[in-house]
Amino acid sequence: MSILPPPDGFDLTVPLAVIGAGACGSVAALAAREAGAEVLVLERDALPAGSTALSSGMIPACGTHWQRAAGVDDTVDILAADIQAKAGNQVEPAIVETVCRESGPAVEWLAERHAVPIELVDGFLYPGHSRLRMHAPPSRTGAELMGSLSAALAAAQVDVITEAQVSDLFAEPDGRVRGLRFQRPDGSHEDVGCGALVLACCGFAGSPELVSRHIPEMRQAMIFGHVGNQGDAVLWGEAMGAELRHMGAYQGHGSIAEPHAILVTWALMMRGGIQINVDGRRFSNEHEGYSEQAVTVLTQPSGLAWNLYDQRLHELGLEFDDYRSAQAAGAVRQGATAAALAESCGLPVVALTETINEAADLAAGQGSDSFGRDFTAAPALAPPYFAIKVTGALLHTQGGLRVDTGARVLRPDGTALPNLFAGGGAACGVSGPAVWGYLSGNGLLSAVTLGRIAGRGAAVLVEREGKV
Repeated sequence: MSILPPPDGFDLTVPLAVIGAGACGSVAALAAREAGAEVLVLERDALPAGSTALSSGMIPACGTHWQRAAGVDDTVDILAADIQAKAGNQVEPAIVETVCRESGPAVEWLAERHAVPIELVDGFLYPGHSRLRMHAPPSRTGAELMGSLSAALAAAQVDVITEAQVSDLFAEPDGRVRGLRFQRPDGSHEDVGCGALVLACCGFAGSPELVSRHIPEMRQAMIFGHVGNQGDAVLWGEAMGAELRHMGAYQGHGSIAEPHAILVTWALMMRGGIQINVDGRRFSNEHEGYSEQAVTVLTQPSGLAWNLYDQRLHELGLEFDDYRSAQAAGAVRQGATAAALAESCGLPVVALTETINEAADLAAGQGSDSFGRDFTAAPALAPPYFAIKVTGALLHTQGGLRVDTGARVLRPDGTALPNLFAGGGAACGVSGPAVWGYLSGNGLLSAVTLGRIAGRGAAVLVEREGKV
């Protein structure tokens, strides 16, 4: 991955190029196309998927018509306060305000203009959210979201070249991008000129070298993300003098079925479930957040834990496609009693029974949890019991190229590179400097909002500068 001087000519020239056809790149292309720009999207995979397809497809947004219909009072200020509270007020206020303000209009636009199936997820709050604001496809999967976005690109007649791995950018000494080089599966390459470029090729979770450098606590963790997230945007931007910010930030997840590698919804924990280690004991406050729980789970014996819940929560889980996949794969264990579950899972029966009884006492308001969790909002777990063995994993990074409120990539002095935009995992998000700052849905929030802003801004730029 390098920055090369512009060649004498290009095989093809387009007004706007977008690298990556995940949620950010797709939304950027749709927004640019709607603004009148001709767009070319380059996607390294044969089928666009990226980190989005591996997610639960949930986009936090405020002030939407779905919320109003459900009687949910949510505003830009409330969502911004939740984001900053989780991130320790360490995110640029202007960026937070921008993505929050854009969130509602963006999801409504996707649904109304581009037929992306979206509904409000009700019944429980994800950690750190004070309002019901998760908007997702009916299946609660990123795969369905990506399928809808790909269909929208086709309907909008956006050109997408798949199996096109961008290897190099062509730029002037002042950082103005003139084009890119991509490789075909047969090893041949083509040079494409462009008037502006949007980097939507996610972060660096798939790069062992960059993870070891910036996120050392996760260097041995499972990567439950796209292997193509090699930090291309970070490396290109850094080579052109861009500022990197919050490189230690990332989304982890403490509930990846082991060894099945299926994400198990954290709704089970938020509605009354508990996590125990292989000794049959709880080890944390499960309501602090599933992202930082990845690190906590990995510190347990063998780096494993068990999600423990009951029939009520099993039925809740069945509303999620991923949970049904976990059940079909044999990840879900069941026991009519605590002793039966302990035998099924290979857990110590005495410790498991004591843990279940202690959680029941806490749910009844008897005593206080040593980890600080409030159990009184949900019923005590009741037989039959269910369990899934899980581990912690790194999903995607949240640090990256610093951008302004127009999604333009910035230098350390605050000036913008001439025609380079970034969003999603390629850009620094709104999760602060570390894993504990990740608020549920921050990844897709940044992907969708900054993607739309980048697409619109790039379209205006190429029109103004007369790039063809």
